[in-house]
Amino acid sequence: MKVVKNPKTIARSVLIAEADAVRRAVDLLDDDFNEIVDTILYSTGRLVVTGVGKSALIGQKIVATLNSTGTPALFMHAADAIHGDLGMIQDNDVVLLISKSGNTAEIKVLLPLLKRTSVKLIALVSDRESYLARHADYVLHAYVEREADPMNLAPTTSTTVALALGDALAVSLLDSRGFTRHDFARYHPGGSLGKKLYLKVADIFPHNQCPQVALETSVREVIFEISAKRLGATAVVDEGGLLAGIVTDGDIRRMAYEHDSFWLLCARDVMTCSPVCVSPEDYAVAALQLMQERNITQLLVVEDRRVKGFVHLHDLLREGLV
Repeated sequence: MKVVKNPKTIARSVLIAEADAVRRAVDLLDDDFNEIVDTILYSTGRLVVTGVGKSALIGQKIVATLNSTGTPALFMHAADAIHGDLGMIQDNDVVLLISKSGNTAEIKVLLPLLKRTSVKLIALVSDRESYLARHADYVLHAYVEREADPMNLAPTTSTTVALALGDALAVSLLDSRGFTRHDFARYHPGGSLGKKLYLKVADIFPHNQCPQVALETSVREVIFEISAKRLGATAVVDEGGLLAGIVTDGDIRRMAYEHDSFWLLCARDVMTCSPVCVSPEDYAVAALQLMQERNITQLLVVEDRRVKGFVHLHDLLREGLV
């Protein structure tokens, strides 16, 4: 009768095997890696990534990571290359070929065709003595002792190492290019990730009303202003139109409890004199962080002490930042 192992035990062995293989890949990095980065960095073309089977899938992910971090790249399936897709490759391109064995039939057909051009060839391969490694200009050594499955057949450890080396290459190129968060935002404008990187307070507050009262405005009128503008607060400005403070719903409630002659008070008496403010040029995610730190739901938008408007927590919720 077959003994069935605990699934958690199998999972642990797979993760350990793959983690160990990635750690060994660190020690296999040599000076070729620096030359590979420079070759891609100073190329006037694209990085074309190719492979077959599971290596092709890994190649597609590497291409996606490269494009999103500033390195122009495209994927070409090695099997399709010899049926017309070689036309994708230009003389100033660099080609990254991914293959565990480096001896597959597709690679052996494709490599001589690429060698006839002026492109530089990078081999991401496990076997340094393979056909691919011997004919490439540079080698990314993705050696793995065995796959993670018991039969040593399914591409598991080898694809993990290839993927990790692709990430290492993309991040090295990112750093060499001086790629910034602003560049990243340009390539990732969609979704909450993009908005965290590019959305500013100035993109939000103009859609809100801008409640404000004078220092001597009665509490009654202050309440009317807060209620009418539906932001839970109002700015208080001095005679010159400069910010003097803020009155919130909470301020009104506290003063109502503390003063018997509450209706005789004015904005000056109930306002908070040093309100938390943001600039129109601040990032919306920074405004969100400030709200969370201060446990408040709205912020005054101020420029040169002049009130520009309000940004509310609900605005940030609508933008998907929370």
